[in-house]
Amino acid sequence: MEGLVLTSEKMRPHNQFQISGLSIVRFLIVCVTSILALPLLAAAQEPDSLISTVDTIREDFANVPCRSKERQNAVRELLAKMGAPLGAVALERLSGVENLVLRQPGETTDTIVIGAHYDFAELGCGVVDNWTGIVTVAHLYRTIHQLPFTKTVLFVAFGKEEVGLLGSKAMVKAIPKDEVSHYCAMINIDSFGLAYPFALRNASSPNMMTLAEEMAASLKIPFYTVPINSADADSSSFVAKNIPAVTLSGLSANWRSILHTRDDQASKVNPGSVYLGYRLALAMWNKIDKAPCEAYR
Repeated sequence: MEGLVLTSEKMRPHNQFQISGLSIVRFLIVCVTSILALPLLAAAQEPDSLISTVDTIREDFANVPCRSKERQNAVRELLAKMGAPLGAVALERLSGVENLVLRQPGETTDTIVIGAHYDFAELGCGVVDNWTGIVTVAHLYRTIHQLPFTKTVLFVAFGKEEVGLLGSKAMVKAIPKDEVSHYCAMINIDSFGLAYPFALRNASSPNMMTLAEEMAASLKIPFYTVPINSADADSSSFVAKNIPAVTLSGLSANWRSILHTRDDQASKVNPGSVYLGYRLALAMWNKIDKAPCEAYR
């Protein structure tokens, strides 16, 4: 997460719900309640279910690529594991940045972008920030591409987020002016794994934050919008282009001891946090897909 600075005071309301502090019984109650909350999400939890589980998500943190040069191939391999056809993941080089894009055509050219950055700060393995985002996007693809849907979906792994949101800025800059109105919304995933999901208020559109709150309430997931200081996320690039966008995250009070440090390792990730973020993003996508493209501007 580029330049993230959160005050302890602003994080305090979120701390009381951090997953690491929950009893296993209370956490399982939350998960079970979430599973039953929406008709779409009531699928049986076998490995071949459309809905990913905490266990299937946990598997994808067993071997995290810890070197930058391995990251792109690892993204491709993870998407292939989720069902992406050979050659479907395109490498888009824009303004010196490399983004990976998996396009899932819908019935219309109206488009939803679901993205996460794959680069990291060169310390540790960049697992919380932001392999958790890549895993979430991959599982969203796994579910969405097997469902009926109307709008085209772009699943994007952004490059060079940590040095100024360069990947998302380049992608937005390349959108022709007459096509911007067909970009209905962008859901950005950045740093799950430590707590319940929340939205970064300063990097999100008001209507998208409202949607996130509504979907979290329907899933019975505790949810907050958190202000940020001197920070940005890839959603900001879309907001600046008048494309509705939100960044979903899942950090706790001890994030400073993990992000951008050698301690950003797989051992720090609670897969239950990633799972709840995935379920929230999935519910948001489902709502956006069924709404008019202008609904969240």
